[in-house]
Amino acid sequence: MTPVRLARDADLPGFLALAAEVEHWFGPMVDDPGFTEAVRRSIGRGTALVAQAASGDLLGALLFGGNPPAHKVHWLVVTERARGGGVGRALLADALARFVRPPAAIEVVTFGPDHSGAASSGARAFYERLDFTPAEPTDPGPEGGSRQVYRRVLA
Repeated sequence: MTPVRLARDADLPGFLALAAEVEHWFGPMVDDPGFTEAVRRSIGRGTALVAQAASGDLLGALLFGGNPPAHKVHWLVVTERARGGGVGRALLADALARFVRPPAAIEVVTFGPDHSGAASSGARAFYERLDFTPAEPTDPGPEGGSRQVYRRVLA
């Protein structure tokens, strides 16, 4: 299993490198001061997680939040070279073990079924394999693509 740890301030460049890989799906992040500030706030609150390769590069990152019993995966990205290798699963499992006490609900907003990133990213299938179910549509992403809430309930 991929080791996961709490993110540190020194991980910010790694978060930006991950963001650069997925901007074509999510819209601009690397040059968005709001994204950088959100990462810094999550690191400061202790709600940002990273999976790091032996080389020191980040394989993936997760920003978590919400108010129990309602939790949110704000951002979960795995570098393209590590997708399908259990990194996303490890990040999410660590977040649930670290931050969630049942009964609880965890929500994530991901691509709508008609979004070009829905199949190519594998995000919808990833969440469904982890017992999230598709729920209501939500506001489009900054690039204009459809989005949908996925939810997992822990009893």
